[in-house]
Amino acid sequence: MTTATLSTAGIVARPRWYRSLAAVLGGLIVNAALSSGATLQRVDLSSEAIRLTRALSSSVPDSPEAAGLLALMLLTDARHLARTGVAGELIPLDEQDRALWDKVLIQEGLDLVGNAMAQGRVGPYQLQAAIAALHDQAQTTEQTDWAQITALYGLLERMSDNPMIALNRAVATAMVEGPDAGLRRVDTIAQDERLKGHYRIDVVRAHLYERTGQHDLALEHYRRAAERTASLPERNYLLGKAARLASAGRRRTPMFPATKGLRARQCNRTNDRAILSL
Repeated sequence: MTTATLSTAGIVARPRWYRSLAAVLGGLIVNAALSSGATLQRVDLSSEAIRLTRALSSSVPDSPEAAGLLALMLLTDARHLARTGVAGELIPLDEQDRALWDKVLIQEGLDLVGNAMAQGRVGPYQLQAAIAALHDQAQTTEQTDWAQITALYGLLERMSDNPMIALNRAVATAMVEGPDAGLRRVDTIAQDERLKGHYRIDVVRAHLYERTGQHDLALEHYRRAAERTASLPERNYLLGKAARLASAGRRRTPMFPATKGLRARQCNRTNDRAILSL
């Protein structure tokens, strides 16, 4: 998929109810995928959102944004079976079994967003659908076209003053330029008052610090994010990440801590030639 030229001049004007309804439906699919409380996702909610968006798209067939919104929903919902484990636990995108992704929904979403963007009147839903399409087309996280995803998020930032878009761009940037580049972006984004205390800042920092090998900082931010999220599956996942890092840190800790001024002693016991560095 190629990035379409950004143009908003040709977007067909719509009444306020249309824009409001599209925003509500877009919010429904986000809430369905990231429910708070004990349930990670609401399949019933996402199915109803898709049904209503199909009706909306049919009522305004000349709107590429309505088609883009429907494509975004389909491409997101296509991954729902792989998003949770047998006990309802969170499985992040890079750990999902992609064989569980719904290929029929993905193909429909790809066709919709391709046709919509070909009209040359690109809007935010089409851009988000294009990003979802790049994820769904990739065989692995490593094979994902992160450079294009970064560029698409850049276009989205020009259209919408949404700090979450900037945060997602920081993650994509880290995949292209390295975790330090991502962390620099996060430091800037964290100054936004709208994200003050938001757990996703800590999630991204934890992930990027882990990638840099700064496990103590990663552990701190995983725990802080777990305290702040309202989703029980997310909290359990984040605490699990923290526990694994803490366990790995204990394994890396020397059994005998280095002490200045003491020399290494050799144990001369029979069949015991171990050297203890003290």
